[in-house]
Amino acid sequence: MSQKTSLHSPTPPGLEQEFENEAVPLSHRHSTRSVSAVWFGFPMILTNAVFGGIIAFNLGFWRSILAILAGNLVLFAYVGALSYLAGNTGLNFAMQARKTFGNRGYIIASAFLSTVVIGWYAFQTGLTGTIVNATFGWNTTWVIVLATVLYTGVTFLGVRALSVIGMIAAPMFVILGLVALYFVAQQSDLSEISAYQGVHGGISMGIAMTMVIAGFADSGTMTADFTRWSRKGKSAVIATFSAFPLANVVSLLSGVVIVSAGAGINPAQNGGDFLHLLTGHSALLNLLALLFVFINLGSVCTHCLYNGAVGYSHLFKSKMRLWTVILGLTGGLLAVAGVWSYFLNWLSLLGVAVPPIGAVMIVDLLIMGHIVSSRPERAWRASAFIGWAFGTLCAGIAHIWFPDAGEALIGMLAGGAAYGVIQSQMAKKWVTA
Repeated sequence: MSQKTSLHSPTPPGLEQEFENEAVPLSHRHSTRSVSAVWFGFPMILTNAVFGGIIAFNLGFWRSILAILAGNLVLFAYVGALSYLAGNTGLNFAMQARKTFGNRGYIIASAFLSTVVIGWYAFQTGLTGTIVNATFGWNTTWVIVLATVLYTGVTFLGVRALSVIGMIAAPMFVILGLVALYFVAQQSDLSEISAYQGVHGGISMGIAMTMVIAGFADSGTMTADFTRWSRKGKSAVIATFSAFPLANVVSLLSGVVIVSAGAGINPAQNGGDFLHLLTGHSALLNLLALLFVFINLGSVCTHCLYNGAVGYSHLFKSKMRLWTVILGLTGGLLAVAGVWSYFLNWLSLLGVAVPPIGAVMIVDLLIMGHIVSSRPERAWRASAFIGWAFGTLCAGIAHIWFPDAGEALIGMLAGGAAYGVIQSQMAKKWVTA
């Protein structure tokens, strides 16, 4: 253990060192299978079935598939590039951001994203309560309290616990999704789902792509917190592929199929939520459906909480587990307060302000990485903030005046391009100086 980390309380017995303030040593890296399980189980969630169903309701079967595939290709390129960097260096997101935004400037980017993911954690924790209440009649507040304790406890165990819950959540989603389709097939002809046309005029392909990208823009940008455990960059990219497109497409398409088969309840709002299809058949299936809610939404909650805890622990040179408790309880209070009612505004924020951060980092650390190694460390790197601001501005303009264009992709391209141009001009000055 380094002198820096030894200043803090030691890791509790039986728990793995999380390396909040240093690169993960090669001796502590995990297998490709283990890291893939962390990412694979993350997108395999009921929320994605809701998204997929909403997209299908507006675009129809085939156009929704095109939007989902396109959005996932963007996610794979975006998250895969950031993961490659993490696997090669062992650095978490905050430590990567330090190189791009400066040893003080990174605080803004890291604190922003670490707070955003806790908002997402709070939303999903609140969603646990509302779903269980609507389906089983349990008290919403007490379910949220129970969920907060469970999700915080799992995250406290560390990154290996995320791998385990991913191994459970993903197969459970697939199995119960197939069970739901079985019940749908009893009343509908599944061979006709490809003919589903949707309502049309609700959202465009660009908006649908933004929904796909924005759903994982936050933790996708912070992917280094997970993929820094990979033994090399290639393994980190493989782990990313298990999530985007593989797991993400499966979960989104489940919602597309549910709505296209006419089995969704209020698909404009609830999309392809299939939980109602699993209840009312037997006590065993009801129990499995209840466990499914906690395990499934618990997967995304623990991942988001881990992102936030790693980020804040680095900012305060503290321990991930301490911040897991602090942020877990804070997010639980927000969930009780009803933060999920601001869901659409939150999703818009993710699509506008987050993607340019990762794009700037990709251009800086990967495309122009040869410059990073030779430049002096600075407290603030204005060019990185200009790139982020320009990308956010362009995405915001697209969101307001050109919503059909796809603001998330526009923000990525604009932010990365602006930063690249600025850095190229600065490099020319260095050469001629």
